[in-house]
Amino acid sequence: MEDQVKTAVEAMSGAFEEFKKVNDDRLAQIEAKGSADGETEAKLARIEADMDKFEDINQSLTTQQKHAEGFEAKLNEIETMLKRPANMMEAKEVDLSLKAWDSFMRKGQDQMAPEEVKALSVGTAATAGNLAPAEYVNELIKVITEISPVRSVARVRQTSNKEIEVPSKTATFAAAWTAEGGTRSETTGYTTSLNTIPTHEMYALVDISGQLLEDSVFDIEAEMNSEFAEQFAKAEGAAFVSGNGTNKPTGIADGTTVAHQATGAASAAITTDNLMDLVHGLKTEYASNATFLMNRSTLGAIRKLKDTAGQYIFQTGFSGQSGLPNTILGSPYLECPDVASAASGAKSVFFGDFRRGYMIVDRVALSVLRDPYSQASTGNVRYIARRRVGGEVVLAEAMRVLKHATS
Repeated sequence: MEDQVKTAVEAMSGAFEEFKKVNDDRLAQIEAKGSADGETEAKLARIEADMDKFEDINQSLTTQQKHAEGFEAKLNEIETMLKRPANMMEAKEVDLSLKAWDSFMRKGQDQMAPEEVKALSVGTAATAGNLAPAEYVNELIKVITEISPVRSVARVRQTSNKEIEVPSKTATFAAAWTAEGGTRSETTGYTTSLNTIPTHEMYALVDISGQLLEDSVFDIEAEMNSEFAEQFAKAEGAAFVSGNGTNKPTGIADGTTVAHQATGAASAAITTDNLMDLVHGLKTEYASNATFLMNRSTLGAIRKLKDTAGQYIFQTGFSGQSGLPNTILGSPYLECPDVASAASGAKSVFFGDFRRGYMIVDRVALSVLRDPYSQASTGNVRYIARRRVGGEVVLAEAMRVLKHATS
């Protein structure tokens, strides 16, 4: 009898080991594909049937052995061990979560009773939502800062003084004809002037808490340095275009220093003739090295213009030759966001040899002072950035501005 019980126990144990292996395979399929294949489900059902059969055999053997003295206690212990997976989970006193776990492991969620299935969702912290944290992207999304490219086409000088003085010729004499023995008199009219270009200071001041500097996943100091450089470039670019000279550079469009070419009666529109007049208002030597400056919306309007032969005045660079730029009436252009849009009274297009006509003077490049003391009582570190730069028109005749008529 003991051999029969031993055989039944070993058969039951082997069946359960096979059951675990097949069920693990089934769970892997569900995780990978959402469901298990029919063959695996059928195999699992057969093993469960065998396990039930072994349990019936064991019960029969148990009944036959009850008359054996001293063996009944041993048999009850084996019987309890064999039946524990089912009876334990079916007991009324057992935790429902344990029963649900057993059902899920043996049969999968599809075969579980409704009361055993608990909905877990990411929407609520109480239902395990806090176990699915959001991903933190270690990248700062920044808007584009548009910067006027005047520096790239103007003349740039460095200085170690507060200002520079640039002499220029303002008028000249005229050559005169004379006979072989004629009297020669002095030819007058040659004059010069001295242009003074002062350097102006701009600054930015930012307070950052010490804790933010310590805890931030970003390098805040590096980010501030980048932002200082970008915002200073934006400020100086705007001043080079339209600065009034008061504590800032004097821009190309300021005042009447640079000659204006007026538009026609349609004050908010630009015509091909307007641009033709602008181009041919410059001397040939200036025009050969000249560049258009305008904002993007004005460029869009100019791209639609044609000449009297029906040809577009905007031409793309030759694709077969690298380095050739797009042109308007044969001259290159740059998009300059700080130049005004076409409108009544606006100055919407600049054209000229800016390297000869406009000078930029750099005195102090970007300088950043880190001050951990003055704001220490509030837990902040102060960053003070500064820059000194100047800009002036030095040869007005080398440039022209298209100014719209006032409605």
